[in-house]
Amino acid sequence: MSDMTLRQWLLTDAPTSRRHARLASLYKGWLNLRANHMAMFGLSIILLLMLLAAFAPWIAPHDPFEQNLANRLQGPGSEGHLLGTDSLGRDILSRLIYGSRITLYIVALVALIAPVMGLLVGTVSGYAGGWVDVVMMRITDIFLAFPRLVLALAFVAALGAGIENAVLAISLTAWPPYARMARAETLTIRSSDYISAIRLQGAGPLRIITRHIWPLCISSLIVRVTLDMAGIILAAAGLGFLGLGAQPPSPEWGAMISEGRRFILDHWYVATVPGLAIFTVSLAFNLLGDGLRDVLDPKEGGQ
Repeated sequence: MSDMTLRQWLLTDAPTSRRHARLASLYKGWLNLRANHMAMFGLSIILLLMLLAAFAPWIAPHDPFEQNLANRLQGPGSEGHLLGTDSLGRDILSRLIYGSRITLYIVALVALIAPVMGLLVGTVSGYAGGWVDVVMMRITDIFLAFPRLVLALAFVAALGAGIENAVLAISLTAWPPYARMARAETLTIRSSDYISAIRLQGAGPLRIITRHIWPLCISSLIVRVTLDMAGIILAAAGLGFLGLGAQPPSPEWGAMISEGRRFILDHWYVATVPGLAIFTVSLAFNLLGDGLRDVLDPKEGGQ
């Protein structure tokens, strides 16, 4: 099949099978996303971050943990250090590159835990209704009543400092918005003729929720997850800044800012460089999230 024939096959208005329809929908969504230049810019930054994390040992010019007090607080471009060195003489660029691994690790784990937890709570609450809905939503409201970072600090203080505990704390504070969204979607879907027909065929609540309600919630969930990535990165950096996230000598961006704040007036680059990295990656996720919202939910994206 030639490229032109493949393109025509994917853009057809009359798919011949369910698989054909799914592939055609994905391809049309990709074309719409590709037309959004800001979203593609954000995607490019995220892909670059993933490449840096994957090939960090080959890209980083120095060992991120190697200390050289004779070269401490060297300015950008001095003696083979493109972005300078920190207070212990460690190469900032190398620590920045290795720090991308920690950032993606935290983002990936939180993106796996929080949305799944919220989806489970929201769909069960919305479909069951009654006292189950009341109890689950009141618990959700309690979590929403506290600022996310304050609640994460409380969880980390109880669990202990460390990157795994930071991931768990952020996940425990990030799931309520997903639960509210999934519940709203479920309340709309459960009274539809589509669900009534499935129920008449003998499908139980578990099958209806997992096979028919969850797939319809996925698109909204993907958009929300992408837009929340910036908040997750900032929360992780905040915990690292306070010494409750990744522990030294891990090259975590928030911890790098915390170390560099002591020299912010004389050696601004020590704290500014990781701060710019956090800003850039957060902006990239926001741009990509806006683009995905326009593709997956055109009505909301156009408002």
